[in-house]
Amino acid sequence: MNDRMVWIDCEMTGLSLSDDALIEVAALVTDSELNVLGDGVDIVIRPPDAALETMPDVVRTMHTKSGLLSELAEGTTLADAEAQVLAYVREHVKEPGKAPLCGNSVGTDRGFLLRDMSTLEEYLHYRIVDVSSIKELARRWYPRAYFNSPDKNGNHRALADIRESIAELRYYREAIFVPQPGPDSETARTIAAKHVLPTE
Repeated sequence: MNDRMVWIDCEMTGLSLSDDALIEVAALVTDSELNVLGDGVDIVIRPPDAALETMPDVVRTMHTKSGLLSELAEGTTLADAEAQVLAYVREHVKEPGKAPLCGNSVGTDRGFLLRDMSTLEEYLHYRIVDVSSIKELARRWYPRAYFNSPDKNGNHRALADIRESIAELRYYREAIFVPQPGPDSETARTIAAKHVLPTE
């Protein structure tokens, strides 16, 4: 059974798939216990001048404060960045289509990967593990756990964001998930029977 999880975070010049550019991509692979495998990768990508010119002020301020903006001129190409990320992922995930994409609000990241790094995107399973979904459920069902979750430093750099997402999932696993090994089979079947929808 492949239990690997591929964590990817992207930084962009904005959120528009039609106008904005991917400027940083980072990846870490973990096992099912959320142990990081290898050193990961963090790559700055040089964007087209047009994407820099149309970058919203709030995004420009964010990337200036993080130091990313000053690194863009020395950034690599999209093709090289994809090759580096894919090489790292393949080192730890031998079979394509097995490991899910993981992170926070990863639907946006997946859109940019599909547009700019389609070989990498296709190597991942179609399912995702989105920590923000767990966070939203915790806010509704376990508000004390939600409001006492670990602080984030919010520096908006891709690798740091991934590390925070992994730490956040570790926290929610300990704070709100049923302790391992979970319910026995009979208990699980009893619970499942309560939630079977009637056939129409």
